[in-house]
Parts: sequence; structure tokens; C-alpha cells
Amino acid sequence: MNRKITAIAALGAAATLVLAGCSSDGTGGTGGTGGTTSGETGAGDKGTITLGFLPSWTDGLSTAYLLEDQLEKLGYTVEMKTLTEAGPLYTGLAQGDVDIYPSAWPELTHASYMEEYGDDIEDLGAYYENAKLTIAVPEYTDIDSLDQLAGNADMFDGKIIGIEPGAGLTKQTQESMIPAYGLEGEYELVTSSTAAMLTELKEATDNQEDIVVTLWRPFWANEAFPVKDLEDPKGAMGKPEALHFLGHKGFTEEFPEAAELIANIKLDDAQYGQLEDLVVNEYGEGKEAEAVDAWIAENPDAFEGIQD
Repeated sequence: MNRKITAIAALGAAATLVLAGCSSDGTGGTGGTGGTTSGETGAGDKGTITLGFLPSWTDGLSTAYLLEDQLEKLGYTVEMKTLTEAGPLYTGLAQGDVDIYPSAWPELTHASYMEEYGDDIEDLGAYYENAKLTIAVPEYTDIDSLDQLAGNADMFDGKIIGIEPGAGLTKQTQESMIPAYGLEGEYELVTSSTAAMLTELKEATDNQEDIVVTLWRPFWANEAFPVKDLEDPKGAMGKPEALHFLGHKGFTEEFPEAAELIANIKLDDAQYGQLEDLVVNEYGEGKEAEAVDAWIAENPDAFEGIQD
């Protein structure tokens, strides 16, 4: 467990240093983290594709390295660009500074970004169908529903521990859930980073203390910590949605083979969960390419056209 939290904290710290984005050297890794052996697959012959993602959001982290592996094997040079907030990522995508956002929530969670930038963004397809935003507490906490938070702020020091200020999850919690359940004035939504939230969650659960946090599914932390989602009888956290690959406008025309491969990627719960666990936990920072290789070895037929 300590290794998992350390890995996420390291990712969060690294991302903080590269708010404006940091590209790799084109050899298939971020900041020298490695990558596929592109020299053996002719990487670069078909052009350069920039993947933009937030390292602390491990759905995008995992799928970014999966795409890096697959696109290099098709003959593209891949550059990895890390950011710390969704807003700059959507801006970069719309402006063409980023070619792909490898795990977007455009239907509900990031709807405001799509309203602003959608005309300059191309939907390359959904790879996972049942993502959702949640509010969670430890399994031992004597509360099971969001409507039980009112009047019980003392249990949680009047705080809901959140993630990045610009996250769609943060907006949904602040603008929808808190007013829907009458929690204004009783709770403060504390935002900082995913890494900081996980650190506080670990400390609380290690000490059997009550805490309420913003979470989402799919996310490895739901299995790593003894937590439960609070029921949402008013539907204030929104409906389940799909996770999409987004490209800049004209991506398919510019990179047709890449677009075809990406459109075929469809992962079920088991496949996604294994990919995220291998990239984030089992192998960790600096060994993402090895994690993807291991995943492909276990899932050689995961999607049509997979490159092994």
C-alpha cells in the first residue's frame, strides 16, 4: 500500500512541475521513462503524435502508455505531454498543441469543456462504458448515503477531501452534490491534488478514522482502500458515462491508421482494471512500457488490431 501511495505522490509532484506541459525526446517515454523499442518497429515514419494527460488521473496515465506502445508499433513517433489540470489539456487539444487526450469524460463530467472547445475536438471513440463519479467513506463509517451527511459534519471535521480544483469531479461535487443535499455552510470541499487526497485517505483508514472523499470509478483506490460509495438517491453526482479518446479536429484525416486502431479499443472491467494495476502499482513510474508489455501478453486479443 505504501508503494502505491508513494507512486501516486511522485506522479503528482512531477505533474506539478510541468503545468505548461513537458514533452519527451520522442523515443517513447516521458522524461526518460523508457517506452517501446521504437527503433525495431519503424517509429517516426508516419509522423509525430502528442498525447496529453494528467499523471495523477490514472485512467489517462494507463491508456496514454497503452497508446504510446500501440502507435509506435504502427510507425508513429509519440510524444508524451503531462499537465496538472483538465482545462489546459482541453485548450491544448483544441489548439492542436495536443493530438490526443487518451481518457476524457466528455459526456457529463467534462461537459463544460466540450461546450467551450468541442467544435475543435474530434471524438475518436469510447473505450470504457461505465465510469462514474462518487463520494466515498471508509467501510467502517456509520453512514451509507449522501443524505446522511447533513447534521454529521463533526464526524468529518466539516471537510470533504477533494482532488484538483479544475476537475469535473470537483465541479460536480461543489455545484451539484453539496447544494442538493443541503451541505452548504456545514462542509468545506478541500481541493489540492489526487495524490494529497489519497494520502489523507490512507492516513485516516490506517487509523480507523472517519473521512469523506471524492472518488470515481474505475480507479484502483476503490479496491486498495476499505471504502464504500455513498448512495446518491438524488442523482447529484450524475449518471455513469463512457471514457473517450479525443483528438484535435482533423485527427482522423491526418492520422488515419492511428484513428482506426484507437476506434477499435474497447476494454471491459477486468481488462481495464488489470491495465491500470500493472501500470500504476505492479510496475510503477519509470516502468510503464514494461507494464503495457505484460498487459498485452496477458490480453493478446483485447481489441481488434492490437499490435503485439
